Amino acid sequence: MNSALKWMPLVAVIALATAGCARDGFYDDRNIDYVEARRSAPLALPEGRNVQRYRDAMPVPEASGTLRPSDRFDAPSPERMVSGSTVERDYVERREIGSDRWLVIGADPGVVWPQLQDFARARGLQVQGSDDARGILETDQGRLSVRQGLRAGDSEVRCDQSGRPVAACLDALEQHFSARSATASAASLAGQQIAEEDRLSLEQRSDGEWVVQIPLDIDRVWAELNHQLEADFTVEERRELLEQNPQQHDFLISYMTVSERGRGMVQIIMSPDVRQMPQEIRLVLESAGPERTVLRAINESERRFTEEDARELLERVAGLLR
Repeated sequence: MNSALKWMPLVAVIALATAGCARDGFYDDRNIDYVEARRSAPLALPEGRNVQRYRDAMPVPEASGTLRPSDRFDAPSPERMVSGSTVERDYVERREIGSDRWLVIGADPGVVWPQLQDFARARGLQVQGSDDARGILETDQGRLSVRQGLRAGDSEVRCDQSGRPVAACLDALEQHFSARSATASAASLAGQQIAEEDRLSLEQRSDGEWVVQIPLDIDRVWAELNHQLEADFTVEERRELLEQNPQQHDFLISYMTVSERGRGMVQIIMSPDVRQMPQEIRLVLESAGPERTVLRAINESERRFTEEDARELLERVAGLLR
């Protein structure tokens, strides 16, 4: 038998397969599947149906008029996504340390700035000076300001008079921003933005200690971390916030370390501790300059606290601040 003929069945199979690919292909174009499609009759419900039981699944509201090209409207923007925390956040939240008070808004300064200007106009405040680059409004009732927050996509809004926060003004600002969403038009406050790579960094020092470098002043960091720990460190026997000290800028927590979580049954049996136990650790903030804060984790118990334990804990805490 001619050796060439032995491959004929294989060639036929390949030809059929190739023909199939020509129809569907690796990138199937199904446009031709609907060339001869026909419109079917609309669904008809029984005449004796109860109309109260039926409604449109996706109703479209009736327009009150015709939209002209010159008409202006604000299209809603997507909701902001926040990673690193399972705690649902409000658009407006309060922060405080000592006698200082301010608001945290869940939007970038470029979005918040026009809303702050709207607040001044709505309240009839006389604007005596406006600095778009720095986000400052000088009014006859005090200074309104917005600046980049610690977390990505956050802004801090203040209302001060002679360097002191004005409680009534903050209350009014909270109501103003709560009645709005993050759909306002953005202005240019690019100078306030903190580059993502410069926001937080986890570093290991020459002595092996892990620390978090934060490019903001210590009071702002403490207030934000205090708020996040109160919301997240609430799981008994796993992670709990025990003490807060704004004067010393530190926190005492109870935490189940990665070493303790990783202990197997044999290790537990051979150990004097017959069950997994959390240990007390102090989170300490240290000022390293006007706009630089260092976060450390210091063991407050007699239990072993490894470099890996410190690294894992600081990664979790840093995630609350991103």
